[in-house]
Amino acid sequence: MFRENISDELHRSVKMALDTGEAATLEEAYALFKGYRAVVAVGRDVARSATLQTAVLTIVNTARRCFLGGVEVVGPLDVPLHVTWRNCRTLREAVEDLGGVPATAPSERTPLIVVGDVAETRGTREFAVRATFQGWAGGVTPLESGQRLGESQEFTPSGVLAGALAVSEAFQHVRGGNAMVGRRNVGLSLWRPEQTISWLSEEAVGPTLGLLPTKLWLIGLGHLGQAFLWTLGFLPYPDPAELLLVLQDFDTLVKANDSTSPLTLPELLGQKKTRAMAAWAEARGFRTVITERKFAADFRVASDEPAIALCGVDNPQARAAVEQVGFGRVIEAGLGKGADEYLAFQLHTFPGPQEAQKVWGAARVAAATAGSAITRLPAYAAMAAQGLDDCGLTLLAGRSVGSAFVGTAVSALVIAEVLRELEGGARVGLIDASLRALGHRSVLPTTEAVLPNPGFCLVG
Repeated sequence: MFRENISDELHRSVKMALDTGEAATLEEAYALFKGYRAVVAVGRDVARSATLQTAVLTIVNTARRCFLGGVEVVGPLDVPLHVTWRNCRTLREAVEDLGGVPATAPSERTPLIVVGDVAETRGTREFAVRATFQGWAGGVTPLESGQRLGESQEFTPSGVLAGALAVSEAFQHVRGGNAMVGRRNVGLSLWRPEQTISWLSEEAVGPTLGLLPTKLWLIGLGHLGQAFLWTLGFLPYPDPAELLLVLQDFDTLVKANDSTSPLTLPELLGQKKTRAMAAWAEARGFRTVITERKFAADFRVASDEPAIALCGVDNPQARAAVEQVGFGRVIEAGLGKGADEYLAFQLHTFPGPQEAQKVWGAARVAAATAGSAITRLPAYAAMAAQGLDDCGLTLLAGRSVGSAFVGTAVSALVIAEVLRELEGGARVGLIDASLRALGHRSVLPTTEAVLPNPGFCLVG
């Protein structure tokens, strides 16, 4: 007999094997994903680069949530940590804390991700890539190509982006269906994200980071909201207490969150998302205010509250209301939901070329026929035969497919949007893209007037 809360427990990446019909049972789906493993090779120069260390930690954190067979890490790990992660002092401690397994002789058949100066070659591997960055540019190149950016101008969101894209390529490789993964350059410039700018060019690098935000309001603390915090946590605040975060959510952490949300750990399950994330943020040194209610247009932002909101919810009513409460600027992101669309994302900013009410004013409800079609697939039929009722099947079928690396990659774009505005760079109104083919993204600028000062401090 299946438990009533199976939809809150099912791994959101494993669910894609149910929804494609490739797994006939839930057990088969988990067995498939437990066969996925990855290797990260770390070079000696990672010891002195905060951005390369950010890339390593992002790879380990997001890969362990979809490569259920484990993530091995090879190379010199007993080096000082130059970014903040919990109470860890060395790269080894942080890797182990995030679920990585230090190793010395990884399997030749396992997908390989290289970070830093590594003598390792592709060898007989089917898949080997390098995560690389320079300033605001980050991405992935095939290891055998020898291409690598300068990796001298530090900018930790580029490390988040490069690490997440590396995991995306590796995951697409093991999943199949995209012959180009591992054989292409994939990346973008967080300073100039438009399609016409090559992330491998000089104009992609951007300025040295000089300013950091001091007040932000986060709406939603699931997949995307936790990814925003992940990326914020690596920024070089001289005094972390300079940053005030208003954290808004009303939900509780469940087992399924561990598969997509980069700050969720098994020991946090059952806690309110606001309280768990506030505890994490305060341990990082940030100040927090929590609000445990659904987001709606039934209040006004006070003059001393954050003027910039980062929105990462999938509720259309909440998204439609983001311009109605008085924020000076809203940066909103949304992810694709199905097995065919989980790599897709959109980023909107408000005020911008579109109005939130026009985008989400009428609540969009998935057609009942789509859900019923999924419930007729073999794995759902098997669960029905074992006692899962129609209500439970429908609820489970309606849950999103997702992987942590997608939201984490998008978080680099969202945080960069805040940082770019502080640095006087061009602002984006819309990014519509997919990690399946990031080079084919659509990017629209915004011509809205410059907004009042949202609060900032100098980089230390």
